[in-house]
Amino acid sequence: MVNKLPEVWLRGPLPDMPALLQPVAHALLQAREEVEELMNDFPAELLWLKPAGMASPGFHLQHLAGVLDRLFTYARAESLNHAQLSALAAEGKPSAETYNTWELVERFNQQVDIAIAQLKSASELELTDVRGVGRAQVPSTVIGLYIHSAEHTMRHVGQLLVTVKVLLAGY
Repeated sequence: MVNKLPEVWLRGPLPDMPALLQPVAHALLQAREEVEELMNDFPAELLWLKPAGMASPGFHLQHLAGVLDRLFTYARAESLNHAQLSALAAEGKPSAETYNTWELVERFNQQVDIAIAQLKSASELELTDVRGVGRAQVPSTVIGLYIHSAEHTMRHVGQLLVTVKVLLAGY
């Protein structure tokens, strides 16, 4: 029997993490663990398949990293740069650059690390500051962006789980 750790949120507070941002950090770290476990030994030839028209595992992995990058950029009151816009346009599209499963998982892991570092340095006094989202600068708040990043990440992890299970079952 494997001794499995409890979910991240049940392991206690994260050191140096502002109290109000603990749930966001817990969700992102939980997502990372679930993605690593789910994608372990996942065959690269299935990365871009879309069973029943669903988004491919490759899309979800790209999107998981990309959305964290974009939302945390907005939380810093910055606009997206050219590289971020190009990455957004490329999500879900196989390209001349070949990806293996682990490379995509590692990109997500790196983005989680960047997000955790930003959360640790966040000021709780600025969490209600207004931030513009997208080209239209739709108003949100710093905490709104952080919370959305957590729930959006977990939503896509759930979708990735279903898609991977369907593909591995040989839909």
